[in-house]
Amino acid sequence: MDEEVEEYKDPKLKDIKYNWVDSSVFLFYLEVFCIIALLIGGSYGLYAHRYKGKPEVAIPANTQYTPEYK
Repeated sequence: MDEEVEEYKDPKLKDIKYNWVDSSVFLFYLEVFCIIALLIGGSYGLYAHRYKGKPEVAIPANTQYTPEYK
């Protein structure tokens, strides 16, 4: 019970600058969340703007593997 009272008396125990154990865990999970969010967002962006269909490209007859000359 005394520990809880001391914790509320000293605000430094909750401050990120003074409590490196809790803050490093928080920052680690924040970093993991940001990396996962970027991966999912990038994957969705690539999926949403993917190349749709093959265009019909006119290939000249004289540039094919077996060229046809006039």
